[in-house]
Amino acid sequence: MCTDLADLVLRPAETSDLMAIAEVHWAARAAAVPAMPPLVHGPDEVRAFHAGLDLDERDLWVAVHGHVVGYVELKGAWLDDLYVEPAAQGQGIGTALLDLAQSLRPDGFCLWVFETNLGALRFYRRHGLVELETTDGSGNAERSPDVRMVWPGLDPVAFLRRLIDDVDDQLGDLLARRAALTRAVQPLKPGQDRDAAREREIAVRLARRAPDLGQERIARILDVIIGESLQASPPRG
Repeated sequence: MCTDLADLVLRPAETSDLMAIAEVHWAARAAAVPAMPPLVHGPDEVRAFHAGLDLDERDLWVAVHGHVVGYVELKGAWLDDLYVEPAAQGQGIGTALLDLAQSLRPDGFCLWVFETNLGALRFYRRHGLVELETTDGSGNAERSPDVRMVWPGLDPVAFLRRLIDDVDDQLGDLLARRAALTRAVQPLKPGQDRDAAREREIAVRLARRAPDLGQERIARILDVIIGESLQASPPRG
């Protein structure tokens, strides 16, 4: 199918569009295998999920060229979905939907892309998105490694600093929990000495989660955290 973008209509989705959106989603995901892992849910489950979407909780827009040929979904500061039906791909519809998303979220947004989906990664890079982190996939339904990308908006420094603030808040909570656990375990240990072998094991494990830092840097950070947590713990009676 050849799409004349002059005839393409982008408009907010209506309840009557939800089944068409489900069909686009299913067809695009099925056609993308193996670049994307197969969906863990069947077509009936996909239809039921989309039928239950609350349009008041998200920005859901459709691309229409005679029928719904694509859609984009944003929720908060996340781009959850951007799909174009297979027959209409490669004709600028995805770009039109991404441009729309950027206009709807001028302060920036995040999204996840499967690490194996090289075409999508190239597409988003061309449009100014940058990669922040790669996961092992344990947090997604497909259990497939993915990449967190961001479009940093019209004020990239402000957007990225907001993300840093979010991480710092989480880090503060984790440090408080780490110190509390250190206090709890001290009276139960047979001695006061730190367990060097255990600390090495922790550093190895954490380095797998943060490979950019590497084991040596992780070990130094861990040494400070454990040392300061011990200093903050009351002495054993």
